[in-house]
Amino acid sequence: MEFRSARHTDNLKQIEEFYTKIIGLKVLFSFENHNDYSGVFLGKQGLNWHLEFTTSNEKAEHQFDVEDILVFYPTERAEYDNIVEQIEAHNIEKIKSKNPYWNDNGIMIQDPDGFGVIVSHLKIK
Repeated sequence: MEFRSARHTDNLKQIEEFYTKIIGLKVLFSFENHNDYSGVFLGKQGLNWHLEFTTSNEKAEHQFDVEDILVFYPTERAEYDNIVEQIEAHNIEKIKSKNPYWNDNGIMIQDPDGFGVIVSHLKIK
């Protein structure tokens, strides 16, 4: 099975920069003006998942709460440390998670759309 999480955004460029520069994902594919949509697929090469973000002339209407989050599990210490360095270098505010589990096992920040993103240290080898 493959997995794709898709979300419409009014901040496509900022979203792309956030997930590539801060989280370390790669642009796997992008498209422009396909049926009035433009978008980008972000992930890691060779894996069976990716994030898709699209934009169009229609405003994105997000209905999320503080527990709608993406959780990333870096598996190498260097990858985790690099993400933390990027968060600090870009002055991204670390926020407290409603779920105390994530406060003990990760760092929570928000992406440009205001969605929670957690970087967890649980899978580091």
